[in-house]
Amino acid sequence: MYFMALAVDYDGTLADEGFVKAKTIEALITFKESGRKLILVTGRVLEDLKDIFDRLDLFDIVVAENGALLYTPQTENQRLLAEPPPEGFVEQLKSYGVTPLYRGHVIVATEEPQEKIVLEIIRDMGLELKIIFNKGSVMILPSGTNKLTGLTAALKELSLSTHNVIGIGDAENDHSFLHAVGLGVAVANAYEAVKESAGWVTKGESGQGVKEVIDQLLKDETALVSKVRHKITVGIDRQGQLLKLNPVDRVLIAGSSGVGKSTLATALTEEMAANGFQFCIFDPEGDHENLENAITIGEIKSPPSKKQVMDILRDPTRNVIVSTLGIELSERPSFFIQLSPQLISLKTSCGRPHWLIIDEAHHLIPAAKESIISLPKEGVILITVHPNEIAVETLKALNVVISLGPHAWDILEQVSQIIGESLPDFSDQTPSENELLIWQRAPTSMIKILKANQPKQQHKRHTRKYAEGDLSEEFCFYFRGPNHALHLKAQNLIIFLQISEGIDDATWMYHLKRNDYSDWFRNHIKDDALAQAAKQIEQDTSLSANQSKQAIANLVKERYTAPASAKDSP
Repeated sequence: MYFMALAVDYDGTLADEGFVKAKTIEALITFKESGRKLILVTGRVLEDLKDIFDRLDLFDIVVAENGALLYTPQTENQRLLAEPPPEGFVEQLKSYGVTPLYRGHVIVATEEPQEKIVLEIIRDMGLELKIIFNKGSVMILPSGTNKLTGLTAALKELSLSTHNVIGIGDAENDHSFLHAVGLGVAVANAYEAVKESAGWVTKGESGQGVKEVIDQLLKDETALVSKVRHKITVGIDRQGQLLKLNPVDRVLIAGSSGVGKSTLATALTEEMAANGFQFCIFDPEGDHENLENAITIGEIKSPPSKKQVMDILRDPTRNVIVSTLGIELSERPSFFIQLSPQLISLKTSCGRPHWLIIDEAHHLIPAAKESIISLPKEGVILITVHPNEIAVETLKALNVVISLGPHAWDILEQVSQIIGESLPDFSDQTPSENELLIWQRAPTSMIKILKANQPKQQHKRHTRKYAEGDLSEEFCFYFRGPNHALHLKAQNLIIFLQISEGIDDATWMYHLKRNDYSDWFRNHIKDDALAQAAKQIEQDTSLSANQSKQAIANLVKERYTAPASAKDSP
């Protein structure tokens, strides 16, 4: 369930000629029974609304007076969201013969063409008030107060995001909140300007249009999600078309190490933050700790807690990076398995986090634990070097596969074979070095070549994971010696230095002459500068075993074991 709430205008939208029809009431009741929230957003004064509409009990919150007042029907609680104008302002309006004149707790209203006199009085009195037009009405409110500010306050009380709301309206004063919500809908009788900017225009007018939206939502929510205003751009194809992710997509990003998977993820999180989507990243190797717009919890010596994660995510304005460097590699799937039900529960009740990003997904959701792993049904991005090691049913549930690097085609073919689905016909050229392949499996299976968006912030591979972390088996260094008599595993650079200090000269020189150290630094530590410097030492035949050992140790210590302020290099 992506859309968690319906925010609907009253006059001309929910109501026709001021009254709500019985069939519209029935639709509202059905909507509430689905577990979603109802919010009424109106320019009316609350007392007038109560007199004409006796089913406010159906709504979780009422935003009245065009955003100036919040009212909770269940508790009768009222809260002003703006200061009322001074008494002298209303008296001036009366003295100038402004009529008709209506007054609420904050709002003051009249009708066209009285706006000219109103503007003169506002200017002469030096007041920070503004005029909002609504189908011939002239509403006077404090600057910065509108239906969107009122809806934002209502959603904060409900712990919901605007992305998870469908808004329905018909007139000028509805523009502000219809533009901000996940899907803005105009009923058939709406002003043309409202229709032009809406994501969907109903066939029915007023209440019938509201019923139409509710019926469609409960029948097929996916069709409505495809119309949402805010999406996440991945890149641009060779025809110049932007390709975007829907907030309900389930995505795989795959490719060999060092081809740009984390860089792409960084660009996507920047888009998420810019558009107000909440994200949660599981970061087993510390690759995302320096991301902007997010809070990192967990360090090598201080593992994250499930409570920390959930406390941050309950605030829709905050994003979290869960670094599991401090958790043993074998224990990381268990940590995720214990936390995932809580994430799913939050997603079910609030629609957040909008995006769950799991790096090194083959570690956290391996095929061996397929039967006990739970993922949200929407808004998931899995990043991996080894898609074949991810649970098969998890792969089958994905609808977008992005592959990068020189083996991009091989990756798509591998995924295709695993899930038992043939790749669509594709006759385009081979992707270049700075392009990627994207296979959209649904609603229509197709493959495109894209140039990916680049992040504004520079992606930094976090060096602490290499210095102190627990690298996966394929990234470890193994001291074996000339006869393979040894099997000493270095799962990080600190262990590498400790082992190298104690091994015999023959073992050290065996690996040195084979360029094993520089190869490891380049291919698994992903540090070309360190690899190049080590290569020079390996090729210097004048150095003894101890001298070369000390020289390489000095290189590693300089780049990876310096004080904390110098640890993180680009």
